[in-house]
Amino acid sequence: MTPVFLNELGLCCALGHDLDAVAARLFADDAPRGVTSTEAVTPGRALALGLVDGPLPDLGHLPRALQGRNNALATLALAPIRSAVEAAIARHGADRVAVVLGTSTSGVGESERAHRHHRDHGGWPDDFHYSQQEMGMPARFLAAQLGVRGPAHVISTACSSSAKALASGARLLRAGLADAVVAGGVDSICEFTIAGFSALGSVSTARCNPFSRQRNGINIGEGAALFLMTREPGVVRLAGWGESSDAHHMSAPEPEGHGPERALREALRRAGLAPADIGYVNLHGTATPQNDAMEAGVLQRVFGGDTPASSTKPLTGHTLGAAGAIEAGLCWLALARNPGHALPPHWWDGDQDPALPRLDLVTPGRRAAAPLRHVLSQSFAFGGSNAALVLGAG
Repeated sequence: MTPVFLNELGLCCALGHDLDAVAARLFADDAPRGVTSTEAVTPGRALALGLVDGPLPDLGHLPRALQGRNNALATLALAPIRSAVEAAIARHGADRVAVVLGTSTSGVGESERAHRHHRDHGGWPDDFHYSQQEMGMPARFLAAQLGVRGPAHVISTACSSSAKALASGARLLRAGLADAVVAGGVDSICEFTIAGFSALGSVSTARCNPFSRQRNGINIGEGAALFLMTREPGVVRLAGWGESSDAHHMSAPEPEGHGPERALREALRRAGLAPADIGYVNLHGTATPQNDAMEAGVLQRVFGGDTPASSTKPLTGHTLGAAGAIEAGLCWLALARNPGHALPPHWWDGDQDPALPRLDLVTPGRRAAAPLRHVLSQSFAFGGSNAALVLGAG
């Protein structure tokens, strides 16, 4: 099959605004970075959140419909790869470059603020346009900013959205429908998601604690990761992907994890690899009781519990629709920007839940014996939408 490469990466999340900052904080072994306690989104209620800190690009010069925090995060992630994308546009033509993104919030935060303004003042604020909250807005925004005319769409399947966007981008390339794809995900924190997960009793006020006996919920985060995908050789390959759908429950995972297991095995099959070929697994690792229990069982069945693994959500927070792409981005860094062979650490209290199969969770400072060759990232979403990605060194 035609190989697909992740040639360039732009990434922003709670760990930083650029690849150097994110890599330094991802592999730090003295203390966890990223997620912090704040009342910025929920005044009077301190929560551990994965906020992108500092100023974001100003979009005030753009039409109202294209403004908003989600698009500002996308702009921040686009900046370091924009010249490479523009070179691909010049090489292939604007109609041969596609945009495929995942999101779950789009401009819901702008809609929340606009509704409060309408309640208090009897009219909509001047900087609000209803289309800011459309799920398709991130792809529309990036296509407009780049001037591309290829396929442009958004996948919104909750926490698997942007992992599926990478798989969709690969299919466009292999089908010959595009010669380059800007693929990834973007999600911004808003009150809606915090309220929703709080109603489910799934939000932790402290840094989340995946696979611990004491785990009690997620930290919500935000961020963006954008890849330039092509068939041209690069430092990292999207070697395989797998997708499945459980249709088991609107929010709870199917306890045995048959759907996630199918997605993992399909990703390995497409990559032409055995489980033993994977040097590291980035876990979905939400720190909710049911998800961690299901995921531990799946990992045990597929990998036997011997493959180094970690959840990076205690660092980034759960970035929802952007999680699949951001975590694939962290795997990209482990393959391409990691001369010391460090493994992404699993930050937790070390109190192993005896009800779960024992996993090989990465301790801070641990290094692989040799450069990583293949890694796997897995994403499991509400409604039983599952995706797994295998990345390989180019």
